[in-house]
Amino acid sequence: MKRLMNLKPSKATAVFLGLLPFFIAGMFYIIASDIRLAENPTDKLLPSLASFSEAIDRMALQPSKRTGEYLFLNDTSASIQRLGLGILISAVLAMLIGIPLGFVPFVRAGFSPFVAAFSMVPPMAILPILFIVFGMGELAKVGLIVIGVTPLIVRDLQQRVAEIPAEQIIKAQTLGGSTWTIVIRVILPQIFPRLFDSVRLTLGTAWIFLISAEAIAATEGLGYRIFLVRRYMSMDVILPYVAWITFLAFLFDYLLKKITYKMFPWYTAGKENE
Repeated sequence: MKRLMNLKPSKATAVFLGLLPFFIAGMFYIIASDIRLAENPTDKLLPSLASFSEAIDRMALQPSKRTGEYLFLNDTSASIQRLGLGILISAVLAMLIGIPLGFVPFVRAGFSPFVAAFSMVPPMAILPILFIVFGMGELAKVGLIVIGVTPLIVRDLQQRVAEIPAEQIIKAQTLGGSTWTIVIRVILPQIFPRLFDSVRLTLGTAWIFLISAEAIAATEGLGYRIFLVRRYMSMDVILPYVAWITFLAFLFDYLLKKITYKMFPWYTAGKENE
């Protein structure tokens, strides 16, 4: 008799089981919405599916009467640009800082405590400082993502570099490799896929900082729109926006995973079904 932990679902069963919680949550929402609307047809807390359809049509398919722009498209574009730029800068900085911290003892001794302490600073607490220093424009919003995400990736990469087997480093030195050569030929090839993993793990955090910054100071963006319409209790707009943000976060995570599988097959061997 096989133990439950050793039983693996087929591909079709895995897809079914993955979709089942979404179906159950959707059914619960529909039932709860119908009950509330039956008691109060003007209730705004749990809008009907028809209300969602009307809101999506208004925000995504019809131009704004005031600006002539498609608000949903503009909000999505603005948020993705800010998120992408912030993540890109964070990844580059993390590589430049994390590798020396994990590989060079003098650098680790001098800067590791500072990086550890800086990573404990709540980024939201310094958001007002960013707005004072950089103004209310794009730089402050991207800066919040960078400040919030970079220390997390740096510390992860530092640990990953430190975990590289010492035998590899010793053999490279025996063959005459300099510190720079070892970084290029030994460290970087092994760290790149781990960088992708680190970015994937911090995407959720990056979205939190992005939405927070847009909610405080922005004229467009997914976070801006959610906090703009909340004063009217427009749940028919808020919930689709939240669902869209969730979908985008899932999509980016999925794409990064597939890119990692494609670029580094040696690293992802046996992980394709995870």
